[in-house]
Amino acid sequence: MRKPIRIAGAAGLSALMLLAVGCGGPGNGKAAPGPSEAVTPAKPLPMKATPRQATWTDSDDKAHPLRITPTRLARGSDSDLSHIRLDDDLKGKVPYYLTFSYTNTGKKTVKNLSPERNFSVNGADGQPAQPVSLFQSNPLATSSGLPPECREGGTSQLAAGASAAICQIYMLPKGQPPTTVSYKDDGGDTLIWKVGEGGAAGGSSDGILPAGKPADGVTEDSNKRPVSLRITPKSVRVGSLADLSRFDLDADQKKMVPYYVTMQYRNSGKYDLLPSMSDGVTLQTAAGQTVQKLTLIDIGGPGVGQCPEAVPDKMVKPNGMVTECSIHLLPKGDAPKAVIFSGEGEGSHQVTWRVSVSGK
Repeated sequence: MRKPIRIAGAAGLSALMLLAVGCGGPGNGKAAPGPSEAVTPAKPLPMKATPRQATWTDSDDKAHPLRITPTRLARGSDSDLSHIRLDDDLKGKVPYYLTFSYTNTGKKTVKNLSPERNFSVNGADGQPAQPVSLFQSNPLATSSGLPPECREGGTSQLAAGASAAICQIYMLPKGQPPTTVSYKDDGGDTLIWKVGEGGAAGGSSDGILPAGKPADGVTEDSNKRPVSLRITPKSVRVGSLADLSRFDLDADQKKMVPYYVTMQYRNSGKYDLLPSMSDGVTLQTAAGQTVQKLTLIDIGGPGVGQCPEAVPDKMVKPNGMVTECSIHLLPKGDAPKAVIFSGEGEGSHQVTWRVSVSGK
């Protein structure tokens, strides 16, 4: 059986918590407070535990079929981790415990299995939570140090037809509750389970603007001078790969779904701007992925008629307006959750809007 103490550094485990179990520091002889002392039980969040067929690829690039089922996502409390020294970027964040089962539906034993690397817990703005691992500093300690709500250790070897369960800890900022659990399938697609209402409504305190609401941003002109903008998201539309048939896409891109993000910009500054603000636009997805704009080489060509780069295609003078469209490729099964504009230069900041996807 895999021990519940896991060392950070594996793919997908981006943070480290240092655990001092069974020793209370140099010379004091006292045990650190254990997770059993937590007074606040974890609060399970509504989530439909629907089994999904998935794929796991081992280190020899051999694909193995799995059936995976997120069975529980619970919100913990600060006291759960009071005995753990947190990295600075984790302090003040809220722990969530994701438990899921996995079954080997193939005909052969699978070794070195770690499906937790492919899972993600995602906030209302599509930003993924930070998965964490524990490092035990006292090898003689008898307690795992894991909170009682998250002690399923899983197994790295699974015989055909056998099942196991594992729990992973994730950290999200306060005020950003999870809205989806996702699994990046090695077969190419993305599997998503909604949590609660799936973030459809959202709160006014989460820093995410409603779809289509104008907001202020900042960019730079060609001389690196700051220029203020009034930005209005117009639409996020699902497209078709047939729209991109003129371009040379690679094999992975041909398996994806294009989305067209249309934004309107008004130059509220003092200097002329080149219509290239869409370079600062990204999509944040339900699976916690950040998707940049697709760059297509089409010098002097007609571009993509369904998503024109700039209208009008000329310098944007003060008080002038331009509408720009950018193309973003998402894996099948995933979907846009938020659209983000990241400005440039002095006074720039990030602006995030919710997404309402329409047809072509």
